[in-house]
Amino acid sequence: MLKTILVALDGSEITEKVVKTLGDLVLSSNTKVVLCHVFPTPDSKIELPADCPHPDSSNFSYFQVEKQLQSYQEKLPVKSEIELVAGDPADEIIRLANIHQADLVVVGSRGLTGMKKIVLGSVSTQVMEEVHCSVLVVKPGK
Repeated sequence: MLKTILVALDGSEITEKVVKTLGDLVLSSNTKVVLCHVFPTPDSKIELPADCPHPDSSNFSYFQVEKQLQSYQEKLPVKSEIELVAGDPADEIIRLANIHQADLVVVGSRGLTGMKKIVLGSVSTQVMEEVHCSVLVVKPGK
C-alpha cells in the first residue's frame, strides 16, 4: 500500500499530464500526497532544461506556483501537503522523498533522447537512480 506519494510539478506542459496520472491511481484513504515544486537557485544547474521540476519556473512567482499547487490539492480525494523549496531539482526531490519517507515519487519527463539527454541531463533519471523508493516517470504523450 502506498502511504506517501511525492509528486514533483514544475509548471511545464507535462505538469497537467502528471496530475492526470496521479488522478488515475487508485489511492487508499490512508494515502498522503505531497505536491512539490523546486525553484532553481543560481548555483543549481539552471542551464540544464531538466525533466522536473524546473523548466521556466523563473517565470513563475512563488505565489503563482503556490496557488497552482493549491488548486491541484483541492481536487485530491486524500490528505495532502505542499512543499515549495529552492535548490537543484533532482537533489531536492530526493531530499523531500527521504524527509516524507515516500513510497512513490511521481515525476515528469521531457522526453529527451540521444545527445540532448547526455548533454542536458535528466532529473527523472537522477531521481530514479538515487531515491530509495519506486519512481513513476510520466512521459510526454501524443
